[in-house]
Amino acid sequence: MRNTCPEGQIDGSGRALEDGGMSEATPTTATPRRSGRVFHRVRIQAQGRTHDRKKFKETCETVVVNAHGGLLVMKNEVDNGEMLVLTNPLTQEEQECRVVYLGDLAEKGQRVGVEFLTPAPRFWGIEFSAEPSTSNLN
Repeated sequence: MRNTCPEGQIDGSGRALEDGGMSEATPTTATPRRSGRVFHRVRIQAQGRTHDRKKFKETCETVVVNAHGGLLVMKNEVDNGEMLVLTNPLTQEEQECRVVYLGDLAEKGQRVGVEFLTPAPRFWGIEFSAEPSTSNLN
């Protein structure tokens, strides 16, 4: 399989548990980041506008998260730069974010990288290290 992601973009996938539960949070880094990234699968609700400007609300899943955003798999197609509102269904916390990366369309959806407008380290329900790691993923 050929890597089609820009340098530094994570394109791995977390391991799904057979019963549909969440996988363990596994730290990973490819480039220095503002906060550490972890593979963490969690269902969240996303709402915004599709590339043809229609409003949508969908339940999607994360692949990788950090204190400043994450990588989601979404069914609805959105544009780069589009604003979304993410809701954590466990806490009902909402975060506004901007689409900063669009992966190729696939059967399960499209990988969408989002950046929070303001850092939200507790949004995902996990703790992040205070300083980003500079080690490389091997």
